[in-house]
Amino acid sequence: MVPNGWTLKHLSELSNKISDGIHSTPKYVESSDIYFVNGNNLKNGSIVITDSTKKVCVDDAEKHRRELNEKTILMSINGTIGNLAYYNGENVVLGKSACYINVADGTDTDYLYYTLEDSKTQAFYTSELTGSTIKNLSLKTIKATKILTPPLPEQRKIAKILSTWDKAISTTERLIDNSKQQKKALMQQLLTGAHTQRKRLLDDSGKPFDGEWEEVKLGDVCSKVTDGAHHSPKSVEGGYPMFSVKDMRATGFAENTARHISQDDFKALVKQNCKPEINDILIAKDGSILKYCFVVQEDIQGVILSSIALLRPQLNKISPYFIAQYFSQESVRFFVGKALTSGSGVPRIILKDFKGIHLRIPSLFEQQRIAKVLANADQEIESLEQQLADLKQEKKALMQQLLTGKRRVKI
Repeated sequence: MVPNGWTLKHLSELSNKISDGIHSTPKYVESSDIYFVNGNNLKNGSIVITDSTKKVCVDDAEKHRRELNEKTILMSINGTIGNLAYYNGENVVLGKSACYINVADGTDTDYLYYTLEDSKTQAFYTSELTGSTIKNLSLKTIKATKILTPPLPEQRKIAKILSTWDKAISTTERLIDNSKQQKKALMQQLLTGAHTQRKRLLDDSGKPFDGEWEEVKLGDVCSKVTDGAHHSPKSVEGGYPMFSVKDMRATGFAENTARHISQDDFKALVKQNCKPEINDILIAKDGSILKYCFVVQEDIQGVILSSIALLRPQLNKISPYFIAQYFSQESVRFFVGKALTSGSGVPRIILKDFKGIHLRIPSLFEQQRIAKVLANADQEIESLEQQLADLKQEKKALMQQLLTGKRRVKI
C-alpha cells in the first residue's frame, strides 16, 4: 500500500544513470595515485582503500573514467552483494563487481541510500541473484528496484532522522575501538612489559606490588592439561550438548548451535574427563586457534570435543583469569599460531606443546588484581558492544517505519 502523498517508482526513474564498472583489466602501476576499486572496497558508506588495492596508470584510467559525481551511490553487485558507499570525489576507477547510481535531481541522495540499505531492499536483491559459484546482481534488477518515494522535503527529513542514528552508531564504534586499544596497551604494561617498564598495581596498603615474577611452565601450574572427546557419538534430539570450537563465544558456549548426544554417551564422556568444571580454562586449539579462551564460571551440563583444550589450574599457584587474559594477547596468539601449530589440513596445537609454554607470573594476589583490572576493561567493551547492537536494531526498526510511511514525519 502506497502512503498518502507518496508514489511508487523504480530506481531507474530516480536516477540519471545506473551502470557497472569496467569489464576489462586496466594497466596497474605503483607510481599512480588512481585506485582500482571493486565491490569489496565498499564498506559502511565509504570507499575503503587497503594495502592490496591496486593503482591504475593515469593514461589508461582516462579511458575508463565513469560519470561519478557528488550524487553518486556505489554498490557491490558481484560476490558480496549490496554493500554501499557514497562517492566523495575519490580518485578511482570502478571495476565490474560494483555499480554506480547517479541520483537525479528531485531525489535526496541520503534517502535513496537508506532505502537501498533497508533490509527489505536487500532481501529483494538476495532473491534475484544469479550464478552458482559467484553470485551476481544484474543491472536490470537494480533498475527495477521499487522505491516508495515521498515528496522531497519528507525524504530529507527522514534521511536527517536516520543520520542521527548513524552518528550515534559511528560514535559508539569509535568508543569500542578506543577501548580495545586502551586495553591492549594496558595488557602490554601489566602482562608482557620488560621488568623496568612493567606497570605494577597497588596492593591493599596502597603501595605498588614488588617482588620478582617467576617463570613457570603451564604444565607445572595446572593439575590437568587435556582436551575433549576424540570420538563423536551419534546425535540425538534433546539430550546433552556436545560443544566444539564452533560453539565457543567470548565468555561461554552458544548452546543453540551445539549438537546433542544421549544420556548414556554423556555419562561415558564425563567419566573420560570431557566435562568442564568451574574455574577450568577452555581454549580453542583446533582450527580457530586461540580465537576463544574463557574461564568456566558456572556448571556446564555438557561435554567438549577434542578441538577444545581444557586447562585445570592449581588455584593456590595461579589465577585462571590471569591465564585467560594472558592467552588473549595478540602477541601470544601470534607466537602460538606460528610456533606451536601443526597439521596440513586443520591447524592444531598438540597438548604437550601447551604444557611446555613458558610464562612469567607474579604472586597470586597480584595475578588476581591484574585479572580484575583487565576484566573491568572487558566489561566496558562488552557494554559498548551491547549499546552498538541495540542502536543498530533500533535504527533497523525505525527504517522499517519511516521508509514505508507507517510513521510519518512532520515537515
